[in-house]
Amino acid sequence: MLKKINWMLWLILVILWNYGFPQASPFQDVLVAVFLSILFIIIQLLQSRYLQKTNSRSKFD
Repeated sequence: MLKKINWMLWLILVILWNYGFPQASPFQDVLVAVFLSILFIIIQLLQSRYLQKTNSRSKFD
């Protein structure tokens, strides 16, 4: 579920970029999409690490 939310947020940001800056060159469009992709990969890694930490704790710690 979290992956779908992240993907939808990424898609919305890319669409907002394209409509917000219609004069941007194709290179800039690709650059922003790649930057957002890398950003969301990092966010996904941080989320998975956080979930692993919270799932690995027992009730008795």
